[in-house]
Formats: sequence, C-alpha cells, structure tokens
Amino acid sequence: MRTRIITIGDEILIGQIIDTNAAWIAESVREAGGDLIGKATVGDENEAIRKAIIQGFEDAEVLLLTGGLGPTRDDITKKAIAEFYGVGFVFSQETHDHIAKLFERFGRPMMESHRAQCFMPQNAVLLTNKMGSAPGMWFEQDGKVLVSMPGVPFEMKYLMEKEVIPRLKQTFETHPIVYRTILTAGKGESQISEQLTDFEDTIPEGLKLAYLPSLGKVRLRLTAIRGNAEEQIQLLQQKGDELRALLGTDVFGEGLSSLEETLGALLIVKGLRMGTAESCTGGYIAHLMTLTPGASRYFEGSFITYSNRLKENMLGVSPDTLKKFGAVSAETVREMLNGLLENAGVDVGIAVSGIMGPDGGTPEKPVGTVWIAIGNRENPKVLQLSLGKDRSRNIEYTANKAINELRLFILELAS
Repeated sequence: MRTRIITIGDEILIGQIIDTNAAWIAESVREAGGDLIGKATVGDENEAIRKAIIQGFEDAEVLLLTGGLGPTRDDITKKAIAEFYGVGFVFSQETHDHIAKLFERFGRPMMESHRAQCFMPQNAVLLTNKMGSAPGMWFEQDGKVLVSMPGVPFEMKYLMEKEVIPRLKQTFETHPIVYRTILTAGKGESQISEQLTDFEDTIPEGLKLAYLPSLGKVRLRLTAIRGNAEEQIQLLQQKGDELRALLGTDVFGEGLSSLEETLGALLIVKGLRMGTAESCTGGYIAHLMTLTPGASRYFEGSFITYSNRLKENMLGVSPDTLKKFGAVSAETVREMLNGLLENAGVDVGIAVSGIMGPDGGTPEKPVGTVWIAIGNRENPKVLQLSLGKDRSRNIEYTANKAINELRLFILELAS
C-alpha cells in the first residue's frame, strides 16, 4: 500500500500553521502496515492541487489529502478532485441534513455557503464526519484510492480511525508493523544510549531500536521487521522486558502513556494528593496534570505566584528571603513548597521559579536558571536547572523535569 500525503492550505504552505496532520497520518499509515513514500504541501490553488494529485499517483496507490473542504471560497479541493476525475457535482441531501442538525444544535441559522458545501463530486463515496460539517470523500479508480479529509485535526483523526484505515485494510493487502514503545524521562538520548551499549549488541537482525527524544523525555521504539506475528510479539516481549530492567526507574510507561498520567496513577495508588506553586511556568505544570480525566482524585490545585508580592501573600515566602537570595533561588522555592503544602493541605507538591528568557538574566543568574523544589514536609528536595534561552522550550522542559522528579520521589518513598 504505497501511500503519499498531500496537505492543502496557504497557511501551511507559508508556515503560519505547523503541519501536524501529516505527521499523525504518517504514523497511522505506518501502524496499519502501509508504505509511506512521500508527502507534499500545496496552497489553495486549483491547478496546484490537481498537479499534486497527478504527480502523487505516478508511484502511489493511495493519496491521503487534508484541507480545503470548508464552506469558504478558498476551499477548492473538491473542484480540483472533480476535474482530475472528469466528473461533475451532485447535491448530497445526507450532508445537508447533517449540517442542518449541527446548526440546529448550536441554535444558529444555516448559511448559504454551507448549502454549497453539500455539492459533491459524482464518484465520491462519502465518509461520515461526526466531528464537523464536511464529510470525508473516498475515490477509487483503476486500483488506486484517493481520500479527501477536512484539515481540522480532530475531524481528520476521527475519519482516519473510524473510516479510512478500516477501508484501506479491506482494499489492500497490508502487513502491520509490530512494535513496542518504552517511555523514559530524566535522562537525555546520549545518556540512555550509553546505558544500552551492551544491550544493542544483543539485538537480533529482525529487530530495530530507535531513539525518539523530546524535552526531558526519550521514547525507545523496538520494531520487529522479520518473522511471523507470533515470533515478532515474542521477540518484542523478551527484548522489551530486558530493556526495561536495564533502565529501571528511568522508565515511566509504554505506548501512549504520558508522564503526568503516570504520576497521577502513582498518586492514586499511594493515596496522596498534590498541588503546585508556580512562578516561571505560569500554571503549565497544573495544566499538564489536569489533562488526564479524573485528575481531581489526586490534584488539589495550584498557586500561580508570578510576582514577589503574591509569593509573600499566598505562600508565605519571607520578604527577607526574597531580598537576600532573590525570587530565583533554592531558598525561595523551598519556602514556596512549604507554603503550598501548608496552605493547600496536600501531601506532596512542586514549586518552581526561574528566568525563562529570552532576556531578564544577570551574570550571576543567567537566562535559563531554574530552581525546582519537590517533595513533602519531611523530605523536600531542591534542584537547579541551567537551560537555554528559548522560553517555550524552557517552560516545557521544566514542567516535565518537575513532574518526573516528583514521580521518582514518590517511588523512593515506597521503597
């Protein structure tokens, strides 16, 4: 199943929006056993879209398109597809009824532009989109398939999971790739690689190990590329278990688990509640902790104390501490943690203060200086980070580091 991805939209072509759709689709195709041979981005121009389709089908059996299916005039994907296949348009009552129900639910009138959205190429098989107004479209001719989906990520993902991937598996012979992803935090790619030097020497030819680093985390993907399904699963089980044993508590989960979800599950098992006191991260740690459904079982809340005044008033940080050591110091985050534990009545917590950049540093405390305090009343732990000047990266890394340090702290309590 040789596949190409085509993302459509001026905003993607000129870099105003990052193309996350293509990355997600590529992973889905790979998991389904497809062979991804390329991807392209084109603007909202009829001829550009049509040429991309023609060129894509030169060596691909499947083209997966996203974007250009909305109700506005620049959404012209359908026109380009119809011209490619040499067909006209027909009115879809099914699409009209679906859109009308959506607008009725939101108490808004259906616009004429949405009625125009109901005209579809004659040879399209419509794919029900319960997440939005525009249906997906499936075209099949001469043993090749073109699928057109909305560019809105959650709509595209719904169609891929519920409609597109199942249909592709029915249409083409696929050989799903069997793999196991082990998730680590706290060490960089080079450190993990050094720990696994001897392990890598034992990896058989039918298995591949890939390092996929991100801020404060590294995914380790073991992929079985030979043998039947049963042999692949057995090999992944064996080598994956060996890898986990070597890395110990550096491993926080597998597959699609998140670091914050893992911490939440650990808090529930231990019967603990947590909170955060955040300065430089501005509530980002609390945001991550509350992404998991049911977070109220272990997360009490957050004090976002960006100013010194709020550090004093909300957390009881001493004015003398701030004057003598500054807001970005071990002493201040230790007092922030104490204030959090006292005022929120939680068992464990995280406190952070730092200089995230890109400016604001001093020779003594340059940009990227961050102090973190984690723990409980009896065993607070304070650590310092020295990061770069990219503000968003610093915030994300600090959040991941703090969450992981609290995870490790709780594991140590249990041992």
